[in-house]
Amino acid sequence: MNIQDSRKRALDLDRDAVWSQVRDEATEAVRDEPLLGALIHAGLLHHHNLEAALAYRFSLKLASGEMSEQILRELADQAYASTPDLGDAARADILAVYDRDPATHRLIQPILFFKGFQALQAYRMGHWLWKHDRRDMAYFVQMRCSECFGVDIHPAAQIGTGVMIDHAHSIVIGETATVGNDVSMLHSVTLGGTGKEDGDRHPKIGDGVMIGAGAKVLGNIRVGHHSRIAAGSVVLHDVPCCKTVAGVPARVIGDAGCPEPSHSMNQLLGTEEYF
Repeated sequence: MNIQDSRKRALDLDRDAVWSQVRDEATEAVRDEPLLGALIHAGLLHHHNLEAALAYRFSLKLASGEMSEQILRELADQAYASTPDLGDAARADILAVYDRDPATHRLIQPILFFKGFQALQAYRMGHWLWKHDRRDMAYFVQMRCSECFGVDIHPAAQIGTGVMIDHAHSIVIGETATVGNDVSMLHSVTLGGTGKEDGDRHPKIGDGVMIGAGAKVLGNIRVGHHSRIAAGSVVLHDVPCCKTVAGVPARVIGDAGCPEPSHSMNQLLGTEEYF
């Protein structure tokens, strides 16, 4: 077996481990709460892998009188089959929620119940459509995601893997925004522009950044890797790596306080940092 085959086998084992745990948890959940049996069987246990379960969930949540569940399911199945990275990103996102959200005790919770995870996977489907020049369908997915989850992410935005969007209400991410890997953000975050200018006009968020609830990051600015943005801040200028910013407008008030803010999720600011 060559190196490439070995890596593929290792990745397949990781995929199987996540899906195996999801199925075990689903079986246990049906035993503990039989009234949810139909939902859990249809959403998880009836499927042969995670990708199929995610395609089902995507089609079920975003279907409407304008677009049938069957059409959306076929679209999602095609995307997952042709682009394995979509399934890998979903696994990383599930594990990010499980690791960072103290309210998450099982892998099935994000898949079945958390709109932040579900909205992120819907964005990933819209982004896949955008990259395949199916722009109008991508806009439809964006619209339905906004209507269903209260999360409005332009399908052209670029978002990395291992991302957690906690609670997720009123998240807005603009067309030319980029979000790195292992980022955590809470509800009411905006990554927006500052006017009606065209072109590259939205923020660039580095890896491992934590963005607190209600923070607004505006304009074509850069937030360095492993930085923290305090809740309610309005960020209008570049943020260096490994720093904490707070205020309106935001300013640097100290170091990030740890190597991985997006993992620790520590949102408290020491009083000494204000003076």
